[in-house]
Amino acid sequence: MELLRIENLSKIYGKGDNEVRALDNVSFCVEKGQFLAIVGPSGSGKSTLLHILGAVDRPTSGKVYLQGQDVFAQKEDRLAIFRRRQVGLIYQFYNLIPVLNVRENICLPVLMDGRKVNEQRLEELIRTLGLEGREGHLPNQLSGGQQQRVSIGRALMNSPSVVLADEPTGNLDSRSSQEILELLKLSNRQYGQTLIVITHDESIALQADRILTIEDGRITGDEVIR
Repeated sequence: MELLRIENLSKIYGKGDNEVRALDNVSFCVEKGQFLAIVGPSGSGKSTLLHILGAVDRPTSGKVYLQGQDVFAQKEDRLAIFRRRQVGLIYQFYNLIPVLNVRENICLPVLMDGRKVNEQRLEELIRTLGLEGREGHLPNQLSGGQQQRVSIGRALMNSPSVVLADEPTGNLDSRSSQEILELLKLSNRQYGQTLIVITHDESIALQADRILTIEDGRITGDEVIR
């Protein structure tokens, strides 16, 4: 079942001689529950693509459809709600709120939405992420791996349609990297999350269902692994 469809997506920065085409007429689809890895050299357009898929940035042209809905046809206030409810974003450098503890950081998308926290889901996430006993800790009291676990919890708390991860293991040692990847794969299997991961690590990409390769803003490879 198709979850995400991208049609003729382009992103251009600057004009004239200063024009940079970060994405150039990109089109592809993603099935519900699929684990997709996006790979490519630095500056290829991977992060630009991810930010547009997460509605953090707008395309210059082209369309993004999530569950048949034209994402960028929405007004800005509806787009903000869309980001909170439909997309879970995980960054390389965690982006946790330093004055909020583990529990508060995980619950942030729900609280910003003005909704009641599902305590059962929160406790399940904390247990699954191995954060029991650290619920009251601030980010600076946690290791890098633990902080990334919190950011994963935050991304999953609203049960989004798609989870987008931008180099989620790029700031971690090899052991923590594999632990984080296993957690992402668990969310893919256990919660049925559609997972899109940007990575430069071939070993991570090979654990995905499918690998999309981008170079110079264009798709140059699309390989189904399993």
